[in-house]
Amino acid sequence: MSEEMDRAVSRQAVTRGNVPLYRQIKEMILDGIASGTYGVGERVPSEPELVARFRVSRMTANRALRELADAGVVERVPGVGTFVADRRAHGELLAIRDIAEELAEQGHVHGRRVLAHRRVAANRDLAERFGLAEGATLIHARVLHCRDGVPVLIEDRHVNERVAPGYLHIDLSRETSYAYLTRVAPLEEVEHRIHAMAPPPDIRELLALAPHEPCLVVSRRTWSKGEVASVAELLHAGSRYEIRGRFRP
Repeated sequence: MSEEMDRAVSRQAVTRGNVPLYRQIKEMILDGIASGTYGVGERVPSEPELVARFRVSRMTANRALRELADAGVVERVPGVGTFVADRRAHGELLAIRDIAEELAEQGHVHGRRVLAHRRVAANRDLAERFGLAEGATLIHARVLHCRDGVPVLIEDRHVNERVAPGYLHIDLSRETSYAYLTRVAPLEEVEHRIHAMAPPPDIRELLALAPHEPCLVVSRRTWSKGEVASVAELLHAGSRYEIRGRFRP
């Protein structure tokens, strides 16, 4: 990448109100990746370059690059540099879709039962995942989704009310979280983790699982407006869920 292009990207990083400097640096790099200025495998500015260009501390520059690396956006090679990661083979398997629309397309009837919908105080784990102070207010929703009357998914979601201020007041029996959040808090970034677990008795009962049937958990964190908007645990009945995807490497 030419020096002129590199400078052009840095000029996009204007001060945005009270947005922290490390986040401005992150957004500048993300903008550069989105525009193609920084291609897959290409080097992004180093810590010393960011310090000089933005007149920030080494700690601030390090935090910006570290968080991008933690999100899988870049890869840091000690003594060599930081490079745009190839994420084309990751995450494509889990498209973000509205379960109501997906089931309708497959010819099934979507049903749901709202188990919880209230304000809660963030515990330490949630506070860390949202980047908020422990005890900060979040909206917690738990919804049981059914396919043709058979339970297939428990959606356990926490939402940052600052990003989606009306989430507490929507009727989740009539509108899905997906429909509302994509309308008021458009996705900027998504993180997925998948693991299997032996479900506790309450989950086993809600999903009508067989005695030794596993539960597949998709942990999802989404960003919007520069902040973590939602953290969700999506618990699927193991025998009634599969991951499918198609992509071009």
